[in-house]
Amino acid sequence: MSHSKSEEYQDKTSIILVVDDNQQNLELLQAYLEDLDCETIAASDGLEALEKVAKKMPDLILLDVMMPKMSGFEVCKKIKGDPKTSHIPVIMVTALNEFGDIERGLDCGTDDFLTKPINKLELITRVKTMLKLKHLTDKLERTLAYLSEIEKQAQMAKSD
Repeated sequence: MSHSKSEEYQDKTSIILVVDDNQQNLELLQAYLEDLDCETIAASDGLEALEKVAKKMPDLILLDVMMPKMSGFEVCKKIKGDPKTSHIPVIMVTALNEFGDIERGLDCGTDDFLTKPINKLELITRVKTMLKLKHLTDKLERTLAYLSEIEKQAQMAKSD
């Protein structure tokens, strides 16, 4: 895992949380992501995933759908339902290609889907796109907060 900075769209190393109850799948996804300028962290079930999200605040989550204890759908719903984490993009990784599962994923707030077996190029492309979007959204939010602060200061200066 490299930690150098890519000037393309990042001002810090992106953190990607990979969640899968199958150790081989976890290792494969992490190996595929080694080509990217990011840090990967892993969780092997939904509860561990939620703990790591709270601790690390990842920039992207690759989330397996079928897991014991808590399904990917439930994990996604909790992440998207919490204002502190709702902005984190979630890509659901599924062997399921039933329309009902896709619909259920969209209902719980997922941002995208990847179907198993994972195609490395597709994974890398979608992850890059999601990270770029996340970093641009973060930058926009910082800019809007800054402008709002300047506006408040201007209003205070006027009223003095």
